[in-house]
Amino acid sequence: MSHIRSTRRLTIRGDVAQGQQLADRRPGRLRRWAPRAVLLTGLAALTTGCKSTAFTRQGLLVPVTKQGQVILTMWQGSWIAAWAVGIIVWGGILWAVIFHRKRGDHLPRQVRYNLPIEILYTVLPFIMVGVLFFFTAKDENYIDQNPRNPAVKIKVIGEQWSWQFVYQKYPGAAGRHVIEAGDMWRPGLSSSRLPLLEIPTHENVQFNLTSIDVIHSFWIAPFEFKRDVIPGYANRFTVTPIRTGTFIGRCSELCGLYHSRMLFRVKIVTQAQFQQWISTQPAQQVSFGGAQ
Repeated sequence: MSHIRSTRRLTIRGDVAQGQQLADRRPGRLRRWAPRAVLLTGLAALTTGCKSTAFTRQGLLVPVTKQGQVILTMWQGSWIAAWAVGIIVWGGILWAVIFHRKRGDHLPRQVRYNLPIEILYTVLPFIMVGVLFFFTAKDENYIDQNPRNPAVKIKVIGEQWSWQFVYQKYPGAAGRHVIEAGDMWRPGLSSSRLPLLEIPTHENVQFNLTSIDVIHSFWIAPFEFKRDVIPGYANRFTVTPIRTGTFIGRCSELCGLYHSRMLFRVKIVTQAQFQQWISTQPAQQVSFGGAQ
């Protein structure tokens, strides 16, 4: 009987030891697989960036100008930096929760400070801010460039609650420039009655902005860009369209009762189509007795 009891004790002890060994192996397996899971997640996120989607653009529309592409790249870079910081922070939290949780009453070794880590989280934010500042300044300088002799110059006049577009390099009726105007949007109004802004692709198009009453803001969403239209102050910017299409532009600065109705049409066409359109405008404006 004593022999049987001792055998049972040895068997139980062996089972307990084996269970303890298995329990000890689990954290090791987690430590091995956790970095691999993080790596696979990062690779999946990077590979999704190979195709332009609403997710990879992080909410922005498909840009239709070279300047818009620069803005999109900057936007994506900022998000990548934010995701990288988030993954490091969340990863550190999860690592501490999983591998350094309380396992008993033993008090862990107390450390007053860790100089390398303190230097890291003090210096690293300065480096990140410096990198973001460098690329922001570089892209802003590119976006704000205005060539001396753009192919198309358009004076944009904002007023409550519509727009006028004066093509300053193209003569129109009665010795004036080609002028495009239209009606304020209202329910039931055909979009063809809105002011029309037509510009060519692959040419520098400069907008000179002015207002005759209050502050407005000139915004075409696929440009990924807008600029204030201020009375008595000449604001300007230049874009180079790269895609054709038809869009709706609007005022993005609260300018009064009918601010939301201050819409206009935007048509980006090929250079040949633009030349054909602009050549017909003087005759059309004469037949209509002035600007359309």
